[in-house]
Amino acid sequence: MTPQEGTRPLEALSNILMIACSETDANIYYASRFLAPDPFIYLEVRGKSFLLMSDLEIDRARAQSKVDQVLPYSDYESQAKKQGIDAPSIADVVHLLMEAEGEPGPWLVPGNFSLAYGDALRERGHTLLIKEEPFFERRARKTEEEVASIRRSQIAIESALDQAVDILRRSEIKEGLLYLEGTLITSEFVRSRLHLDLMEAGYLGQHTIVSCGVDACDPHNEGSGPLRAHETIIFDIFPRSIESRYHADMTRTFVKGSAPDPIKRLYDTVLEGQLLGIEQVRRGAHGKAIHDSIVRLFEKRGYQTGLIDGRMQGFFHGTGHGIGLDIHEPPRISKRDAVLKAGEIVTVEPGLYYPKIGAVRIEDMVLVEENGCRNLTTYPKRLEIQ
Repeated sequence: MTPQEGTRPLEALSNILMIACSETDANIYYASRFLAPDPFIYLEVRGKSFLLMSDLEIDRARAQSKVDQVLPYSDYESQAKKQGIDAPSIADVVHLLMEAEGEPGPWLVPGNFSLAYGDALRERGHTLLIKEEPFFERRARKTEEEVASIRRSQIAIESALDQAVDILRRSEIKEGLLYLEGTLITSEFVRSRLHLDLMEAGYLGQHTIVSCGVDACDPHNEGSGPLRAHETIIFDIFPRSIESRYHADMTRTFVKGSAPDPIKRLYDTVLEGQLLGIEQVRRGAHGKAIHDSIVRLFEKRGYQTGLIDGRMQGFFHGTGHGIGLDIHEPPRISKRDAVLKAGEIVTVEPGLYYPKIGAVRIEDMVLVEENGCRNLTTYPKRLEIQ
């Protein structure tokens, strides 16, 4: 693949090529709005969009996709055979379509574009330029319809979490462990209930975090085993809508029973940091400046970050990320700077992690606006569940 130096700026190119499966690749789904379990071909030529589809999927693609034209893969495969190619490859077929459109390129491809396809097309004389994320910059700035989809996903999270909190509320504490009607409550049990509630509402929960105590000091530890009283339990829930495919993301930290004073202080500090971050989100704000201000606040409150007893402790992840068709999208609010734009949806989720105390993370989603932000999360923030 050819680097972009000496060519038109990438954003000026109107010729796009993607070959991917839309169930796992958000860019090709965003461009085509067609959901399929197998890879297919998307081209955009001088602003006109095409899908090249198998006989199996062509009628469905014509009915459901949002592209200008859906073409039969088999027609171009037959043309290749007439030219003497016994077993035409995807590159042969794409090459013929490019020639038929009379467009020599260059062609813009995403950073995850297959090297095998890239080499094969280059051998056929095509120039490919790689554009890293965000591939479609407009994806970051959500339409009203997209905001509404994400808000519906958030409502589903809050409803499911209500059911999980009710389990904790109704549970009894016996020798430091939680029991519901005589049954030991585990991370796995609560997570399965969350996933069931989400599924019934039309949302798919995966890798949901229900993590207690020391386990929660590893921010992506999904949690396992019994839930314990008087220790922090982190719930981080980020399902995808089965219908719209848009995510939402929310984290809350609870203690069943009485929170020791060090945990209360940790929680109050994280909440103060989160509110500080939300207060600064607006069009033109720098993500790094927001992140750094929270780091300074935590340090001022006496919470240092670094390697302690051979383990990273403190605040050692970013403050937030964009969200949409992917759970993690640009922009970031972190050490790596990004300037926020109106219409972007970002999370604000600082955390503090100390195995000798506990772990606390609090996360909301906010819509970046001209002079501030609109919080799309309405779930209350409280620590203790009695």
